[in-house]
Amino acid sequence: MSRFFVDAWDPAYGASFEAGGGPAAPSSARVEPDHEVPAVDWRAIGPRAGVRAPDVVLLVDGVRRIDASVWTAEEDGGSYPGIAASYAAGVVRCDLQRGVAQLAGTKVGRGLFTASPSAGDVVAGSVRYPVHRVGGTGELAKLPAAVQGPLTALEVEVSGAERTDGDLLVVDGPLRNRRQLPRTLGYIKTQHSQYLDARLNAVVTALDPGQRSPVFRLGTAWGGWSWYVRLPVAPGAPWAGIVRVECSAELDVTEAVALADLSLVTLPRFASNPYKDPRAPQNLVPIAGLERRLRALLGDARLLHRVLAAAAGRAR
Repeated sequence: MSRFFVDAWDPAYGASFEAGGGPAAPSSARVEPDHEVPAVDWRAIGPRAGVRAPDVVLLVDGVRRIDASVWTAEEDGGSYPGIAASYAAGVVRCDLQRGVAQLAGTKVGRGLFTASPSAGDVVAGSVRYPVHRVGGTGELAKLPAAVQGPLTALEVEVSGAERTDGDLLVVDGPLRNRRQLPRTLGYIKTQHSQYLDARLNAVVTALDPGQRSPVFRLGTAWGGWSWYVRLPVAPGAPWAGIVRVECSAELDVTEAVALADLSLVTLPRFASNPYKDPRAPQNLVPIAGLERRLRALLGDARLLHRVLAAAAGRAR
């Protein structure tokens, strides 16, 4: 019988890497692996002497939820699908000097996302869903992706208000259009694509906890510098505890390497434990607490669905 491993993540959350679309599925992105270390010399990199975690780390995350699927009735007899969605963003401020973490800011947004040219804002009780017009045919299956733009804008808004000199901002997920934020890392905990060739991937899967790969450059649509870090984790599957971290392509390689070194002495201290979190160790402890708080701020899903149905009934 061949060897097998059990992913530490609770199956309800998927997997820490995506089978069929994860490390076994090569990405078409152009990769430049020679910037920090020549590709022929790739090796695991540990914490460098003299590098210490910043005094303040800000961790930002957002959540979203579809409250109801809707259909419009147009004057010409046509119809467009739509979704009524709630979303929220927040930031946790971790003072590593004092050993204190506190919720530093949250914002909640809602919206009706549809391609309907006639749809307007929906008022459901005391809650308003402003209309967000989407392009294209407005296929129902593609509408949830339209929520990402307004959610990202909320994340930028809450994180920008809390910055101080010398802090480090960690965004849960890819940076996308947040690359302009200074001293900011994108933290990708689920590996969907294989960016490196087999030989370089072997360096990644051989990382010990607390080690990182060399920095490489990705030629994706968003571009940027990237590297892999293995968080504290029990021995297991080749990709267990591995996260991908990224920073802005606008930085030079020296600045990117400095952020990579900083990430290595910062991120592992926030790693979660399997007995506390079903997505350990990748789901960072402050992020897990922030997600719970943000979901509570979205309101009761069943109640919102009822008031949306009632509002639709009044509109007929």
